Amino acid sequence: MLCSCQAGFEDLLAQELAAAGAVVQERGPAWVLAAGAAPPPELVFAHQILPAPTEIRGESVNALAQEIFAAFASSLRGERLEAPWPNCWQHPPEVAGLGRRTGAVADAFDLLLRRKLARVAKLAHPGLPRAPGPARGLFVWFADFGRAWISRDAWINGPRRMADDDLAPSRSYLKLEEAYVVLGREPAPGETVADLGAAPGGWSYSAAKRGARVIAVDNGPLKGGAADHPRIEHRRADAFGFHPGPGEQFDWLLCDLVEDPRQVLQGIVFPWLERRWCRQFVVNLKFGRVDPLALIRELRAPDAPLVMRGEEVRIRHLFHDREELTLVGRVRPA
Repeated sequence: MLCSCQAGFEDLLAQELAAAGAVVQERGPAWVLAAGAAPPPELVFAHQILPAPTEIRGESVNALAQEIFAAFASSLRGERLEAPWPNCWQHPPEVAGLGRRTGAVADAFDLLLRRKLARVAKLAHPGLPRAPGPARGLFVWFADFGRAWISRDAWINGPRRMADDDLAPSRSYLKLEEAYVVLGREPAPGETVADLGAAPGGWSYSAAKRGARVIAVDNGPLKGGAADHPRIEHRRADAFGFHPGPGEQFDWLLCDLVEDPRQVLQGIVFPWLERRWCRQFVVNLKFGRVDPLALIRELRAPDAPLVMRGEEVRIRHLFHDREELTLVGRVRPA
């Protein structure tokens, strides 16, 4: 399998694959190649997984396009495409010039596709599917200028680059926008949100722009689009001391604190889940001084509050995360 990830985190992805029973064969910027089965949804650091990909090599743009087209056309035998299919071409952004090469090969491939398989070409849809999970189409990953892997199937783990908003007061806004994709849901008009550690307000702004009512808890100031927003109530208080009133329940708990991850879990996340103070949650944990794989094992232990009280829980290292893990999920009803 070929697994892509955020550049700089290949070692953690390789360790995660090895722990799942896979044998790491090769790695490069933002990708790891491994053999052996591993449950795709359990890979925290993988952004996308191509099972049993085919390696393609070529010296020129046209040679690569011809090889990829031949492999794709051969794979269509006995299959009739009736619905839009993802036509996804990716590469490590850290390799200078590789984006132009990937784009040129993709253009040459599309020309061949339109000429020889016009009906199939009309159904092609560029880019990754939005919903996480299994997908079928054409997925191409360029490792170098003359080497790529292709697969008809992929497991989409959720992480992806998100579009910025000029009114968002911080880069952390992008992490929450990305987390919505992983969870498969976002705040709706009229829903209530507790944003703990809100300043400067990127997460509060993200929820409020969707029509949710937000209580933003932080001693620091809110900025940008979050400052004086009519649907954001700013409470200057410590995030660890805030909790709902009697009988009160929030639709969402959002929490992005620059604190020790276990302190955030013990002081905020676990009590909110145990007492069902929220219905769903997005939590960002900083692991700069903590072994992230050990932390993941603790979170997934059978008796862990996240397992006992949560459902549809996903742990991901997002495209916009740094040395962080993002947890999303729902609180199990009583």
